[in-house]
Amino acid sequence: MSPILVRPVREQLEHDRVIRLLQAKYKRKFDVAINPGNEQTAPVGPPASPWYPDLVLQSGERTKKLLGVVEVETAESLNNLEAMSQWVTFSKLRVPFHLYVPASGVDSARRLCSDLQVQAAEIWAYHSIGEQIRFTLVSRTQGPERPREPAPPRAPAAPRAPAPARAAAPAPVSRPKTAPVAAARPARRAGAANASKSRTVVAKKKTADIRRATKKPAARQSAPSRPQKRK
Repeated sequence: MSPILVRPVREQLEHDRVIRLLQAKYKRKFDVAINPGNEQTAPVGPPASPWYPDLVLQSGERTKKLLGVVEVETAESLNNLEAMSQWVTFSKLRVPFHLYVPASGVDSARRLCSDLQVQAAEIWAYHSIGEQIRFTLVSRTQGPERPREPAPPRAPAAPRAPAPARAAAPAPVSRPKTAPVAAARPARRAGAANASKSRTVVAKKKTADIRRATKKPAARQSAPSRPQKRK
């Protein structure tokens, strides 16, 4: 039970109102149980010495696994005795601990958490604007790690068949180097020129021989015949 046994009526009404607003807020993700005022309906901790935080966040399953606790403080309950008796205990439950304090007591809450080594997952400030109550996130830290269940042993993997050896790549075939085409062209042109010249010379010789053959009989015919001598 909290060392603060009696709160002023006005603060107690504001305290219970904040609890019900937070119940509607966290109801989207959790199954929320509350302990407003002097009610003790949702205990946490060992059965021999249970504790009753303002809000208890549980899983929606049948097991009702504990997932977090929320504590709402007022100006009167924000003191060293309250922090030592409840904050230290709630921070050791290995679930996220959320702390809500009035906007004017943020510095005091930070100092108490630092002095007592209380690890609060989230610290929120609340203040009233008319009939509305608004919440502002002040700080957020990584909460205590949840105990993890041991993973089931994995079956041994089947041995893999050895991959077939790859055949060696054939050696590249060396191709004979050919002379450039441009270098062979002048030789071809020179041979063609010599052949044409030899043909021209042969043709000229044949023409000259034909002319000589035709001129000799004509000369013989044109010569005057000599008179034959009389016997």
